[in-house]
Amino acid sequence: MLVHGGPATAVVRGPDGESVVLLSGELPEVLTDQAVHELLDLAAAILDTAELALFRTCLATLRANGMRAGRSIEVDGAVLTVYEG
Repeated sequence: MLVHGGPATAVVRGPDGESVVLLSGELPEVLTDQAVHELLDLAAAILDTAELALFRTCLATLRANGMRAGRSIEVDGAVLTVYEG
C-alpha cells in the first residue's frame, strides 16, 4: 500500500503485516527515476529481498499506468493501492 500526503515519510508494517509506505507532500502525477530510487531506498529498510523486488515491479507498473489517488494495481498476487490523505 502506498499512502501519500501524510506528515512524514516512512515504511511501516500495518496491523495485518502488510507493508505501508507513507510519503509526505503532494501526490506526483509522474514517478520520476529519482522518486522511484528514493522509494526503493526507503522501502529497503523494512522489506525483505523478495518484497523489495515485488515493490520495484509494482512501481514500474504504477509508472506505466499513471499514479493517482484511488489507483490499485495487482502484480503476482500483490496489490499496491495509492491513497491520498
